[in-house]
Amino acid sequence: MTASTETAPISRAEPSSSSPARLGVLSVAAWVGAGAMAISLGFSLLVVGGQQSWLVLSAAGVAAVAFAGIAIACRSAAASYRMQSRLLACFDSSSEGQLVADFDGRVSFINSTALKLLKFDRITDLKEIEAALAGDADAVDRFRRLRIAVAQGSAFTVEIRLNRDGSHPAWWLISASPLTGWPRHAQWSFEDITARREIELVLREEQLKLVDFMDHAPVGFYSVDSDGRFLFANATLAEWLGIDARELTQGGHSLHDFLLPPPEGAPPYALTDRGDDLPSVNVLMRAGEGQVLQASIAQMVVRGDAGEPLWTRSVVRDLTPERQIREALRASEDRFERFFKDAPIGVALLTQAGRLSEWNRAFQDLIGAPQETLADLPITDLLTDRDRDRVATHLAAVNDGEVAEGPIEVTMRGQGDLVVSLYAKRLDGAMDEPPSLLLQVIDRTTQKNLEIQFAQSQKMQAVGQLAGGIAHDFNNLLTAMIGFCDLLLLRHKPGDPSFADIMQIKQNANRAANLVRQLLAFSRQQTLQPRVLNVTDALSELSNLLRRLIGENIEMKMTHGRNLGLVRVDQGQLEQVIINLAVNARDAMPNGGSVTVTTENVTIGAPLRRGSEEVPRGDYVAVTVADTGIGIPPENIDRIFDPFFSTKEVGSGTGLGLSTVYGIVRQTGGYIFVDSEPGKGAKFMIYLPRYEKTEEDAAAAPAEAVSARDLTGAGRILLVEDEDAVRTFSSRALRNKGYEVLEADSGESALELMTADSGSFDLLITDVIMPNMDGPTLIGHVRDEYPDMKVICISGYAEDRFRGRLDEGSETVHFLAKPFSLKQLAAKVKDVLRATPD
Repeated sequence: MTASTETAPISRAEPSSSSPARLGVLSVAAWVGAGAMAISLGFSLLVVGGQQSWLVLSAAGVAAVAFAGIAIACRSAAASYRMQSRLLACFDSSSEGQLVADFDGRVSFINSTALKLLKFDRITDLKEIEAALAGDADAVDRFRRLRIAVAQGSAFTVEIRLNRDGSHPAWWLISASPLTGWPRHAQWSFEDITARREIELVLREEQLKLVDFMDHAPVGFYSVDSDGRFLFANATLAEWLGIDARELTQGGHSLHDFLLPPPEGAPPYALTDRGDDLPSVNVLMRAGEGQVLQASIAQMVVRGDAGEPLWTRSVVRDLTPERQIREALRASEDRFERFFKDAPIGVALLTQAGRLSEWNRAFQDLIGAPQETLADLPITDLLTDRDRDRVATHLAAVNDGEVAEGPIEVTMRGQGDLVVSLYAKRLDGAMDEPPSLLLQVIDRTTQKNLEIQFAQSQKMQAVGQLAGGIAHDFNNLLTAMIGFCDLLLLRHKPGDPSFADIMQIKQNANRAANLVRQLLAFSRQQTLQPRVLNVTDALSELSNLLRRLIGENIEMKMTHGRNLGLVRVDQGQLEQVIINLAVNARDAMPNGGSVTVTTENVTIGAPLRRGSEEVPRGDYVAVTVADTGIGIPPENIDRIFDPFFSTKEVGSGTGLGLSTVYGIVRQTGGYIFVDSEPGKGAKFMIYLPRYEKTEEDAAAAPAEAVSARDLTGAGRILLVEDEDAVRTFSSRALRNKGYEVLEADSGESALELMTADSGSFDLLITDVIMPNMDGPTLIGHVRDEYPDMKVICISGYAEDRFRGRLDEGSETVHFLAKPFSLKQLAAKVKDVLRATPD
């Protein structure tokens, strides 16, 4: 059995021999016995002696009277016993445990309820109950103090926890009070209060939780009286104010001590001077360490019957976290807005219908459209026709929740056609907002152009290497063929039977030379001879040839712009470009049509992007060749400038026509584009940089005419050529024109010859590509000894390939491209020898 600082019940005992009922019964029995003995004695005396009968009778009378008294006493005692039995029965059947014990602890009576509650079979002394409490010193102490108090004549009550059998502990309320009229005896009562104590415990725990919640709630609570003094304040508010909660309520502090500034003219309990009925007020409160608390206070004033203020019920909300959150949110929004607006890629938000709702600066710059034009514009309106359905399907799938595997590449209509990578992601709306689509648009036009240009350059490099190798060997052969034909024609004049055969050989050699030039043209390795000219004049001279080329069933139209600017181009190459375009136009109109050639001045204010090309800003002369033919299919539009690409039948073309056009235009520094739709013809647009003519250009023109008059000359020439046929033809041609020619088959032989020869040379003619020592190296050695030596380089390669390898003074080195004729060689030599050094 255990006990605690509270209470526990006791047990039951039967009535003892000293109880009042037993004493009454024994007294009645003694008196009845005495009367019976007196009667028996009287009869005996009467029998024995008659003389004394009167004495006997007298004694008998007395006995009868005594007997009668005894009978009456017996009846009274029986009635008293019955009453006591009833009282004892009521005492025993009481729902409250009861016992009677003297001050020494001896139990006179205990009812069954007490025995049951105390879990005893019988109890004869209070020490038995005390022994059961031995496990809890505090319970024993309480029980002893209860006995002492009763022995001193005082009523006393204690609460004790009992746990005799180790089961759920029980709580008992034990009361004891002295019995009136029965000295040194007390009545004890026992009551089970376990349920009440459990309820009290639950209520106490809930109360503690409520107090803890109120004290440490995330909001502050306080109450002030009509004078503004704090009646209550929770720990949260006290912590915010930097003061102990007890000090706040007991230190005489008032509400206005903490308001910044205190409201003037306001009641001590009010928050502002606008009254005390405001539902919520934002205030500044003085906090600890000089800090300021920004708070929102909701306050209700409790009033008395007369309307006087009694106290307040006030709730304080710290606005600092909210302010910090708002500031952080605002900063985050600002960062996101800066990221959104200043992102280097285009970002746009679309509605579910696929219309633009928001976009950043990069997106708008990419499209190149004003803001009012983009607002609520369907995104598909910014796409080319071939991409619209594909993008619409892709966006619908993303809008339905599908995750895009990656970007899609599309062409957008912006400042020119833009190749972009389009990333799409669904954004779920907040609260009741509908979802939207986030688009990220990365301009890959430059990258795509570079890829195309790289691929084109790879093709050009591969074909160029092939063409260059072929050109070098072919040009050597063709130079010899054309040159020897010229030598033969010096002896076989027109009318000679061999003249026609020689001319046929020369013409076919020239055709082969043109084919080699085309190979070099599209790979941009041919040697150009640019000069300043007016495109209108050049086209006028070419118009008759063009009309013969295109045929009578095709109409030729030429329209020239006013005040057309000058260009610096190779006239022969420009004519080749126009001829190739006109022939292509003729082949696209088998049933007739028209070809229109237009020239005009064009000023490009912003870079013009077309496909993989971008035309820089500047002034240009535009030449447009348009036809009304069958047009170009979309799948071929990107391949028409590729070498050897042709849609004509086998044997009808080499596939070099348009690639030659492209190479010539790009090598000249110009640009060429094409617009075409099947059935609507094609339009080729050429942009040539406008050239401002200088005085040097004007002075150079007559020199060419002079150089073509007389091709004879005089002077010593050192000819260095590793190809025997070319060297033989060149030396014979120059000797025929009056020059002294010394020959060398290599750079080393040339240096040896110059060292051994005592005379001086007027001109050095050298091939560029030779075994061991090449032309630029030879020129360097010669210039060391003869700085003023004039030089002509001859080569089947382009002039640009060796210019960079020359040392200072390379501007005085002249160039003659192979194949060349006798007249071209003689004219070049005479021009160089007659030229006056600067």
